[in-house]
Amino acid sequence: MSTPPTARPVALVTGASAGIGKELARALARDHDLILSARRVEELTALAAELKAAHGTTCHVLPADLADPHGPRHLFDATTAAGLAVDVLVNNAGFGDHGPFADADLAKLLRMIQVNVTALTELTGLFLPGMRARGRGRLLNVGSVAGFQPGPLMAVYYATKAYVVSLSEALANELSGTGVTVTCLCPGPTHSEFRAVAGIRQGFSVAKAMDTRAVAEAGVRGMRRGKRLVIPGFRNRLLIFAERFLPRRVVTAAVRWMQEKRRGEPGA
Repeated sequence: MSTPPTARPVALVTGASAGIGKELARALARDHDLILSARRVEELTALAAELKAAHGTTCHVLPADLADPHGPRHLFDATTAAGLAVDVLVNNAGFGDHGPFADADLAKLLRMIQVNVTALTELTGLFLPGMRARGRGRLLNVGSVAGFQPGPLMAVYYATKAYVVSLSEALANELSGTGVTVTCLCPGPTHSEFRAVAGIRQGFSVAKAMDTRAVAEAGVRGMRRGKRLVIPGFRNRLLIFAERFLPRRVVTAAVRWMQEKRRGEPGA
């Protein structure tokens, strides 16, 4: 008598409709069933069909707007109502903005904090107790190399990513020995929609922009190994290492110079 196949673990990926989030879903689909979440339903539905055809992955499309303060709770409730226990939570949703803080659209900055910080924190707080109670689970937060220094002209974005890095490392320590691991993926410049949304010119970066698939694959590999920090790309790791030996004022001035070079055209 044959043994029935073991149910595949379930991974929830936020911001799964494009960029790194889509590639994280593709990487996880090889051995996980998925909950795909973002605002754009058509893109999520197309991705679900692709992954079903490629890997036989069962995909649940649960749209959510994490800029809405009620969005994280609605996503959690929808997951619970579907009878799904999340084994892997991927907090990928996020966006940036470019320009002087005093000239920025304050409402956009507050939405950024809601998505990058508040929603990430709430989803973690909602799903983590279940993982700990079961004695297994993985949390993958998408931070950024921006989280390791102040970022003039992208001040709020850099600050949100510093929060993600700090929170992830602290939770990894708290959860040691529980069967739950926490990994923070910190990419540098990446070919994705992020630059267009943030109003950043495409032509300049200190480190060469990486492919979203390479970034996602590095993140999933690191998560499987239980690594706390994953910084894809040798140049990105070198830059973060070098910052330890430079005065903070010098690092901040260097980031300011870089962001001025990346400034989008008027109206971008």
